[in-house]
Order: sequence, then C-alpha cells, then structure tokens
Amino acid sequence: MLGSTLEEWRHAYRQGGLRPVEAMRQLAESFAAAPDDPAWIARPSAEQLLAQAARLEARLEALGGDPAQLPLYGIPFAVKDNLDVAGFDTTAACPAFAYRAEQSAPAVQKLLDAGALFVGKTNLDQFATGLVGSRSPYGVVPNCFDPRYIGGGSSSGSASVVARGLVPFALGTDTAGSGRVPAGFNNLVGIKPTRGALSTRGMVPACRTLDCVSVFALTVDDAAEIFRCCSGFDADDPYARTAPPGAKAARFGANPRLGVPASPQWFGDMQAQRAWQRALAELSAMGVELVELDFAPLHEVAALLYDGPWIAERHVALASFLAGHADAVLPVIRNIVSKSAEFSAADAFRAEYRRASLQRLAARLIGGVDALLVPTTPTVYTIAEVAAEPVLLNTHLGTYTNFVNLLDWCALALPAGFRDDGLPFGITLIGSAWKDAALADFGLRWQARARWTLGAT
Repeated sequence: MLGSTLEEWRHAYRQGGLRPVEAMRQLAESFAAAPDDPAWIARPSAEQLLAQAARLEARLEALGGDPAQLPLYGIPFAVKDNLDVAGFDTTAACPAFAYRAEQSAPAVQKLLDAGALFVGKTNLDQFATGLVGSRSPYGVVPNCFDPRYIGGGSSSGSASVVARGLVPFALGTDTAGSGRVPAGFNNLVGIKPTRGALSTRGMVPACRTLDCVSVFALTVDDAAEIFRCCSGFDADDPYARTAPPGAKAARFGANPRLGVPASPQWFGDMQAQRAWQRALAELSAMGVELVELDFAPLHEVAALLYDGPWIAERHVALASFLAGHADAVLPVIRNIVSKSAEFSAADAFRAEYRRASLQRLAARLIGGVDALLVPTTPTVYTIAEVAAEPVLLNTHLGTYTNFVNLLDWCALALPAGFRDDGLPFGITLIGSAWKDAALADFGLRWQARARWTLGAT
C-alpha cells in the first residue's frame, strides 16, 4: 500500500480483501526494517498497532459492518510531535520537555473517530521554530529526492512520511510556513487553513494567536477531505472560529485572476526562477489571468514575525520551561526566542498598529484578484548550507510564507513540476480568510492539468 491515496486504501479494504490488522502487521514490519528513520520521533509498537487495528475491526462489526459509518476506516496517518495523541509523549522535539498526553488534540481525535489508525509521531524543528527540518535532536530529516538537501520544516517528519508513501496523509502545524515549505520541497499538497478553522487545542503553541494545524497529502482531493474531517468550531479553544455561511461552497470563476509578485526574489536561484516561469505558462494556458502586484507591503508584514515583538509570543510559550531547562533547548532556537527581550509592551502595540495599517493595504491588494499565487519558496538549500548559516537562509525560505498568518489568510501549497536539477518545485495559492474551499477547488483544476507524480513514490 506504499504511496496509496485514500480511495486506493478504501478499495483495498472493499475489494482487495485487506483488513486493518494485516495492514498494521505489514506496517510494523516496515518500521522494524528501518528503526533509525529520522522522520519519526515515536511509533507504536507492533503489539500496539495490531491491538488498535483489532479494536477498529470490532468497532466496524458493532456498526453492522457499514464502512460508511467510518469514512477513514483503517487508513494510517501520522501526527507532528507538537500535537497531543492520548497515551503518547508530546516532545516538540525536546526530550526534556516531553509529557504524556491524557487526551488527543481535537483534530487528531476527529480522525480517530472517523476510523483512521494512528501510526506515529513525526520529527520537527524544535518547538516548531524553523523552516528547515534540521533543528532537532532527533536528527535531520532530509529531502526525499536528494538527501543532501533539507526537507523543509518545521513539519519535516510529517511531510517526509507522506512523500515516501508510508502514510497517505499527516498532520503538521503552520505559524510561518511550516505546513507549506515541506510540501514544496517534497512534491506534496499542503493545506494552511484559515486560523481557527481547525482547533489548536492540544498543540504546543509557537505563536498562539497565529498557529494553525496543517494537512499534508499526496493529492488535493485527499488533503481537502482530511481538512473537512478535522475542521469545525471548538468551543473550548478560545481562538476557534465559525465559518461564515457559504464558505464551503466558495469557488473561483472559469478564468480566475491570480496576483503574482511583480519582482519575485530568487536569491540567485535561476533554476527556481525557470520552474516558476514554466508554471506561469501552464496557468496562462489554462485561462488564468496573471496580474503582477507590488508585494512590498506583504514583505513588510513578514518582517514583523521574527524581527518584531511577535517573537515574544514564542517566548511566552516557552518561558517557564526555559527558566529551568535552558540548556535543553537547541542554541539556535534559544537565540531566536531570546530576541524577545529586545521588545517592550509599547513596542508590541506599535507593531500591531503597523500590522493593522499594512493589513488594509494587503486587503486592497488581494481584493483586486481572486487569490495570490507565489512560489512556495524562492530557493532550496543543502543541509550543509543551512548548518553554516542557519538564521539568514531560514529567513529566505519564508519570503512568501511569513506574512500569511499575520494577515489572517489561508493557503494551499501545490506541486508544480521539477527543477532542472531534479528537485521538486512548488507553488502556493493564498486567499483571504475562509477561501479554503475555493483554493482547493482551483487546486483540483491545477492537479488535473499538471498531472503530478505522488510525492517521492
């Protein structure tokens, strides 16, 4: 079942005679054959996998054997290890921080309720701080197409296990691009939903006012289905919101207008630039009207995330832990978070005033088109390059991602072919809040046109 989509898993259960217990036995064997896979932080034992599958089979039998009652019956999935899964440790890629979760995060629980099988916690940039996938004591998660290159972060492990076909989907998180950058680097679909559409309860916060649970999948269809399964208002999450009427039915017209950066920054990466031009040519051939826009206000918003007082929100999340365990935090993470001391409460208000002014400019920008279209990242780096220059290169990767959450927008990362060196290239659609369904609908049209391969399978 390696590399299978949701529908292929369903077909195997309906027509192929596969049972969840057998599927988990095969998965346990594959885990045993690769005990040091850096994409995983923790995996259930073979006994736990088989017991979980047996309980699911009994549950289906109690429902009269009707698989429609369990739409994700027997389908395995993985969870980024800053989201709680009952009975398993949540580490956020910091062993000293680990705690045993008593209940699952709502997004995880909804998948379990739908019959999906949890098969492991995945690696991440520590405390979800980074876009590189190499800031973890559990090891560097390499690019699935060339191990010399980074796999992207912070949801590096979730992207890796989906791209390699070990699971058809996985949950990640996204504050500055963590659900989009790894998708772009590993030829995946990545959904960064509207803030509050999926509950963030049971998530180790990065910036609590900006955090989102994200979804990785091999196809737009699968990602959208998992998004729908996990979404819904959570009265116990103070940042949850109810979708407005008509949001689920939102669509673009036959020939949408997409705003693209008038002067995209590539940091010298001509291969990325050529891949972008090929993607634009395909979109134009589809009838898309491409509108060049000045992204300067968006880049100014992006700078606020790490160069402004929002860094203090990351410190708030870690303050009590840092007070007694500073040495347990990786130096690069500690240095980033320590910048919060440079800002005062007055600075925070001034920055929010500036963000609000920029949001008005950004609203006019996006209001003149159906959505924005950007390269998911302007370039990609080797693991060695990031090790030598960890902060600056990470900042480059966030060029087209860092502003989205601060502006309360949603995004959909999509595969867009390959660079001349064989690495994947990705594009991202960005819409205003609650345009998630419209982005997914256009993503399906792009998927039919581009006819991409599934991850790295």
